[in-house]
Amino acid sequence: QVQLVESGGGLVQPGGSLRLSCAASGRTFMTMGWFRQAPGKEREFVAAVRWSGNVRWSDHADSVKGRFTVSGDNRKNTVYLQMNSLKPEDTAVYYCAAKEGYCSGSYCSSSSSEYDYWGQGTQVTVSS
Repeated sequence: QVQLVESGGGLVQPGGSLRLSCAASGRTFMTMGWFRQAPGKEREFVAAVRWSGNVRWSDHADSVKGRFTVSGDNRKNTVYLQMNSLKPEDTAVYYCAAKEGYCSGSYCSSSSSEYDYWGQGTQVTVSS
């Protein structure tokens, strides 16, 4: 049985930092990503890591480039999201997602329909 368990969300002031973690079990995944959904908005891509052999690629949405960094270890089926310089507009539920197959580019890793499994989500609130 596949499980994705996220942790690390919470309340932080603008300009602060948080680190999200996601641990997956039950399968080996070649692509793992983060999406977020704010109230009244559609789910959007945040970042993803893709593995092919010993090579790893990372993809980030333009809205978070320079502030967020995705990393992970596919041997441990884990993915992390380091979020710095947080803004109120980053407030959302953040979801971890995993795909068994390999994504050859960000056109794939940024598409929610490509993912096979999802976590339950963790709330991130940026407010003073």
